[in-house]
Amino acid sequence: MLSSAASSVGLPSIVYAPPPVPRDPLGPLAPQQVTPPGIDPTLFQKAKAALDSHRYQARARDVIGIVDFSKPSSDPRFHLVDLMNGTVESHLVAHGRGSDPDHSGFLERFSNDFGSYATSSGAYTTGDYYEGKYGLSMKVNGLDWTNNNAEARAIVIHNAWYAEPQMISQHGKLGRSEGCFAFSRASQWDVMRRLAGGRMIYADKVA
Repeated sequence: MLSSAASSVGLPSIVYAPPPVPRDPLGPLAPQQVTPPGIDPTLFQKAKAALDSHRYQARARDVIGIVDFSKPSSDPRFHLVDLMNGTVESHLVAHGRGSDPDHSGFLERFSNDFGSYATSSGAYTTGDYYEGKYGLSMKVNGLDWTNNNAEARAIVIHNAWYAEPQMISQHGKLGRSEGCFAFSRASQWDVMRRLAGGRMIYADKVA
């Protein structure tokens, strides 16, 4: 029970206001006016659209890997794009032997089929590290119907001797994987470090 003295003093009133609505961190990316250097504009727009479409799967949206399989394996075609400042770092990457049966150095077709040993197109997110045939590697998860068998097909990021730069000086092209994103050892570490934590890789061929 309140004393008479306490009851005679008015208590301060409390005004309840709704909390401010936070900006959605997973909302669409602000459109960039300039395509980052060295990347096909159409491919860049498709990658950005995929990042928006899969924003609940790819929650970290500062860096994206964009792979231009229109280019031969002798070109640095795996682009690490910093979406905060527009800078690009490009790496050599091998494609699957099922995508290049004549070993021309060019990707001729994509496939999501088991036993195809082919590269798949579409959006991926990076997964867990694990120790495999090629040492420390990283799993990827396919997000589209064109690559949703990636995990079951054991499509991963790994290094390989046939993806080292000297293969180009010796043969004019890299060797072929079984559908994985195969890099030189140095590139693999950089790619895994920059894209770890569920960041997106978008792979396609636009020409």
